[in-house]
Amino acid sequence: MFVLQVIWMALRGLRANLLRSLLATLGVIIGVAAVISAMSILEGSQRDIVERFESLGSDTIIITPALARSGGRVTGIAQTLSVEDAEALADPRLCPNVKAAAPQVTLRNVSIKYFSRNDEVEVMGTSEAFAAMYSYRVAAGMGRFLEREDVNAKAKVVVLGHRVARNLFGGANPVGQAVKIKGVPFRVVGVMEKRGNIGFLNVDRQVFVPVTTAMSRLMGIRFLHNISVQAVSPERVDAAIAEIKRELRRRHDIRIRTGGKDDFQIASQEEQRRQFQEVSQIFQVVLYSIAGISLVVGGIGIMNIMLVSVTERTREIGVRIAVGAQRIDILGQFLIEASIISLLGGAFGVGMGCLMADLLENATQILETYTTTRAVAWALAMATLTGIVSGIYPAYKASSLDPVEALRYE
Repeated sequence: MFVLQVIWMALRGLRANLLRSLLATLGVIIGVAAVISAMSILEGSQRDIVERFESLGSDTIIITPALARSGGRVTGIAQTLSVEDAEALADPRLCPNVKAAAPQVTLRNVSIKYFSRNDEVEVMGTSEAFAAMYSYRVAAGMGRFLEREDVNAKAKVVVLGHRVARNLFGGANPVGQAVKIKGVPFRVVGVMEKRGNIGFLNVDRQVFVPVTTAMSRLMGIRFLHNISVQAVSPERVDAAIAEIKRELRRRHDIRIRTGGKDDFQIASQEEQRRQFQEVSQIFQVVLYSIAGISLVVGGIGIMNIMLVSVTERTREIGVRIAVGAQRIDILGQFLIEASIISLLGGAFGVGMGCLMADLLENATQILETYTTTRAVAWALAMATLTGIVSGIYPAYKASSLDPVEALRYE
């Protein structure tokens, strides 16, 4: 009953000095709003990226060229990965723990045309292994994916992503039709199912051509951008990486080169996910620290308003003590009032933070936000703790007043 009475008195005091109370809790409101909106963005980004990693599979390994150096300086990217390297890695006699390997080159922001219609796409040059590796299928009744013969013959055939086919052909079946990519005619042999993202690629916006065709007819290059490798199982990823490294070093004659440094880099999806989680934890610490500073500022404001309240209510405190109130009662009353002020500021901050997160998501159309119960509970708990800590000194000062002096206070 006493607690309810104190809560009611605190709310009544807030209403009587609404502007002063709002200014006092402004630091808490800003701190909580900042941490809620930032954590919503971070949590949403984490979920999105984790989903992308999961779509790649925990048994996937990515091989990329290493940085080329000359005299200790970075001079570019090593041009060494070849289609033949990918074929060798897929050979079970050489790499028994590798299930498949897909060579890849990518050309972004390319115009594809079908008569008067055109679209801007990303062209991926790859092999028949890509679709099987990522469980990416051709839409029912819409032709086929790339085949080994297409790669060997440098065939001018293309498989369209779902969105590209819709933009160019509407609801018509494009299989067998001719399109132009960078002015080069290609025959459509298939349309992929709607998939969205595979890893960090929006495959619905891509078109797929034989890797040899892309390198010779569209890009004029002789080396790959990367090779995607699938291990026989997630448990055999480390063994597959060891085999890949051994085979590439042998094929590239790295052991007899000066220094013997690898001209390629190997990373598994699990390793990349762990690295991302470590970076995310650093961001969390930074965000919580920023919020903590705002809460300290807010705590100073609450302490100030409570000290003013003690001064204004000195006579009231004296009357309470005179009629039998214990000093612990006075102490508890002011601590509860400080906690309520801070908690209300935290509640306003949570609402403002959620609103800010939604506005950012809608405005950018890129960020994904997700507000967790844990983040809300943490913010409210920290706000309440801030109020308690800030109210200790004013509460102690109030409980230590001499009743005689308090009653004489004007």
